[in-house]
Amino acid sequence: MSDVAPKTAADHLVDTLAQLKEMRHYAKTNVEHLTASWILFEGELKGLKQTSRFENLMNRQSQFYDALEETIEALEEQHKGMTQAAEE
Repeated sequence: MSDVAPKTAADHLVDTLAQLKEMRHYAKTNVEHLTASWILFEGELKGLKQTSRFENLMNRQSQFYDALEETIEALEEQHKGMTQAAEE
Protein backbone atom coordinates (compact mmCIF):
# COMPACT_ATOMS: atom_id res chain seq x y z
CA MET A 1 0.00 0.00 0.00
CA SER A 2 1.27 3.45 -0.89
CA ASP A 3 1.86 6.10 1.74
CA VAL A 4 1.37 8.85 -0.83
CA ALA A 5 -1.88 10.74 -0.37
CA PRO A 6 -3.95 11.30 -3.50
CA LYS A 7 -3.79 14.78 -4.95
CA THR A 8 -6.47 17.21 -3.97
CA ALA A 9 -8.14 19.70 -6.30
CA ALA A 10 -5.83 22.36 -4.84
CA ASP A 11 -2.79 20.22 -5.68
CA HIS A 12 -3.96 19.82 -9.27
CA LEU A 13 -4.56 23.57 -9.45
CA VAL A 14 -0.99 24.25 -8.29
CA ASP A 15 0.33 21.87 -10.96
CA THR A 16 -1.74 23.61 -13.63
CA LEU A 17 -0.56 27.02 -12.49
CA ALA A 18 3.06 25.88 -12.73
CA GLN A 19 2.47 24.71 -16.31
CA LEU A 20 0.72 27.95 -17.27
CA LYS A 21 3.53 30.03 -15.78
CA GLU A 22 6.03 28.06 -17.82
CA MET A 23 3.92 28.70 -20.92
CA ARG A 24 3.89 32.40 -20.03
CA HIS A 25 7.68 32.42 -19.93
CA TYR A 26 7.91 30.86 -23.39
CA ALA A 27 5.19 33.14 -24.75
CA LYS A 28 7.19 36.17 -23.66
CA THR A 29 10.30 34.77 -25.33
CA ASN A 30 8.31 34.13 -28.51
CA VAL A 31 7.09 37.72 -28.58
CA GLU A 32 10.68 38.92 -28.24
CA HIS A 33 11.76 36.71 -31.16
CA LEU A 34 8.84 37.86 -33.29
CA THR A 35 9.71 41.48 -32.50
CA ALA A 36 13.28 40.91 -33.63
CA SER A 37 12.02 39.37 -36.88
CA TRP A 38 9.56 42.22 -37.40
CA ILE A 39 12.36 44.77 -36.97
CA LEU A 40 14.44 42.89 -39.53
CA PHE A 41 11.56 42.83 -42.03
CA GLU A 42 10.72 46.47 -41.33
CA GLY A 43 14.33 47.46 -41.94
CA GLU A 44 16.74 45.44 -44.06
CA LEU A 45 14.14 43.17 -45.65
CA LYS A 46 11.47 45.84 -46.24
CA GLY A 47 11.43 45.08 -49.95
CA LEU A 48 9.99 41.62 -49.25
CA LYS A 49 6.77 43.27 -48.05
CA GLN A 50 6.15 40.70 -45.32
CA THR A 51 5.92 43.08 -42.36
CA SER A 52 2.16 42.63 -42.02
CA ARG A 53 2.61 38.88 -41.50
CA PHE A 54 4.88 39.50 -38.53
CA GLU A 55 2.56 42.19 -37.15
CA ASN A 56 -0.30 39.69 -37.32
CA LEU A 57 1.74 37.05 -35.50
CA MET A 58 2.83 39.55 -32.87
CA ASN A 59 -0.77 40.62 -32.27
CA ARG A 60 -1.95 37.04 -31.92
CA GLN A 61 0.92 36.13 -29.62
CA SER A 62 0.21 39.22 -27.53
CA GLN A 63 -3.47 38.27 -27.26
CA PHE A 64 -2.46 34.78 -26.13
CA TYR A 65 -0.05 36.22 -23.58
CA ASP A 66 -2.74 38.56 -22.19
CA ALA A 67 -5.28 35.72 -21.97
CA LEU A 68 -2.69 33.55 -20.26
CA GLU A 69 -2.02 36.30 -17.70
CA GLU A 70 -5.74 36.64 -16.97
CA THR A 71 -6.11 32.89 -16.53
CA ILE A 72 -3.14 32.67 -14.19
CA GLU A 73 -4.49 35.51 -12.07
CA ALA A 74 -7.96 33.94 -11.89
CA LEU A 75 -6.58 30.53 -10.94
CA GLU A 76 -4.30 32.06 -8.30
CA GLU A 77 -7.32 33.78 -6.76
CA GLN A 78 -9.26 30.51 -6.83
CA HIS A 79 -6.35 28.68 -5.20
CA LYS A 80 -6.10 31.37 -2.55
CA GLY A 81 -9.80 30.92 -1.80
CA MET A 82 -9.42 27.14 -1.64
CA THR A 83 -6.51 27.31 0.79
CA GLN A 84 -8.29 29.85 2.99
CA ALA A 85 -11.41 27.67 3.07
CA ALA A 86 -9.32 24.62 3.97
CA GLU A 87 -7.66 26.51 6.85
CA GLU A 88 -11.03 27.48 8.36
